[in-house]
Amino acid sequence: MSTKATSPRVEAWRRRGDMTLRVIAAVPLGYAVGSLWAMALARLLPGDRAEATVTATLVAFALCAFAAMWAFAARSGWRAFWTLALLGGLAGGITWLSIASTGRL
Repeated sequence: MSTKATSPRVEAWRRRGDMTLRVIAAVPLGYAVGSLWAMALARLLPGDRAEATVTATLVAFALCAFAAMWAFAARSGWRAFWTLALLGGLAGGITWLSIASTGRL
């Protein structure tokens, strides 16, 4: 059984690439996920519009922090990136469906 050894230089570039993906997933993508879920929750929560918006915004702050932690706790940078992208896409789809069904922003 032989294992193919990679050079230290290649491993260093892999680690840098993985860390870059994690930072991209944590900062801009985490913020986007939080914002999209704030929009979706503000439209779905019952009650007054202002109260729903404030509640959704507070939840979005926690989601943004969770997304950043998830980006660095995930098994790989690609997994963190695609998981957060799918969560953002889900929130965007919920928001879009809500706007399309009610006809108002």
